Amino acid sequence: MSVAPLTPVLTQGWDHERSWTLDAYGEYAALRSALGQAPDDVIATVKDSGLRGRGGAGFPTGMKWGFIPQDPSQPGGDKPHYLVVNADESEPGTCKDIPLMMASPHVLIEGVAITCHAIRAKKAFIYVRGEVLHVIRRLQAAVEEAYAAGFLGADVFGSGIDVDVVVHAGAGAYICGEETALLDSLEGRRGQPRLRPPFPAVAGLYAAPTVINNVESIASVPCIVENGAEWFASMGTEKSKGMTIYSLSGHVKRPGQYEAPLGITLRELLDLSGGMREGSELKFWTPGGSSTPILTAEHLDVPLDYEGVSGAGSMLGTKALQLFDQTTSVVRCVLRWTEFYKHESCGKCTPCREGTWWLVQTLERLEAGKGTEGDIELLLDQCDNILGRAFCALGDGATSPITSAIEHFRDEFEAGMHTPAWDLFPYEASTAWKGATA
Repeated sequence: MSVAPLTPVLTQGWDHERSWTLDAYGEYAALRSALGQAPDDVIATVKDSGLRGRGGAGFPTGMKWGFIPQDPSQPGGDKPHYLVVNADESEPGTCKDIPLMMASPHVLIEGVAITCHAIRAKKAFIYVRGEVLHVIRRLQAAVEEAYAAGFLGADVFGSGIDVDVVVHAGAGAYICGEETALLDSLEGRRGQPRLRPPFPAVAGLYAAPTVINNVESIASVPCIVENGAEWFASMGTEKSKGMTIYSLSGHVKRPGQYEAPLGITLRELLDLSGGMREGSELKFWTPGGSSTPILTAEHLDVPLDYEGVSGAGSMLGTKALQLFDQTTSVVRCVLRWTEFYKHESCGKCTPCREGTWWLVQTLERLEAGKGTEGDIELLLDQCDNILGRAFCALGDGATSPITSAIEHFRDEFEAGMHTPAWDLFPYEASTAWKGATA
């Protein structure tokens, strides 16, 4: 399929004057259109579009909405329905939702209102990580604008449909990005993952049927309703449809957000971003944040869609493309990520709580050039004892960069038996940003 390199839809108005205001955004035409349709028809449109969750897992959004029980005789069918937007963007390297909410909060709020109509919910919560106070304030101001204009609240557009939206500030824990831990936090408890089943679609927030979607997933809904499922499906690939926001960071000349069809390659994105910084060569990169297996320069032409990245042995995840050049120590990099996972482990299960601690101890030895014979095998054994045995995906994610790094750069781990990483890869070489532009 021949497509334009960039497809600005969600990002189209980011450079407009005061783009975050209702005056700049418009009159919620997609919401007006959706309220004139039956809820099941809106769900069908989203299903037909092929929209998949943009938070990491890539589960079909319309299908998730369809899991909500509507028949009172079904389990949970007689309870109120809720929508929860996961805006707890905490994955290292992931930085697409925060700029979206800052530049265009109304596209998210309109998407929330449409989704509430589709799943027959009257209440929605936008759960934002607590550290980004500026984002919380901007969202709250946008919600107030929408209420004042009659786009939220009672009897929206005279349709008889009520939609209330609450912006909730989280308490600053990475684990709350896991959807059931987010629900516990939203209910006022310590953020820890829940045992499933029951699944949130049946017993989620307040033990009632709940849909949990990522910011970008919900923000993509208005354009689908306005332009049609076929329009959205005309972008992307056969199984990964639509446009999405790729976040480029690291040793590139122009880091930032690049909205393009799913299936674009890193080589194409690098061309659009000016390439690697002066004197740099791509050494390794993450396709979807630090919890996805790393890839190398050999994978520059892998289609950046769910199937293509999976076929290369990694995951598309949050599309956080962190690029590292030849000055970066792989051992040091995965150690920093692992320190993060150790710190952010909620402590509920032994494999993650204890396993991440032991991973850090072993990696610290190798970074300092004090590794011992068998440390690499020990790392792989520790990862094997965590993978598939942790209570949630945080434990699995902590192992991915380590096992993939050993696969691609085993020689650097072997060098950790005798030479410190800072001797092989001096800090100042990796942080010198010659030729970088804003």
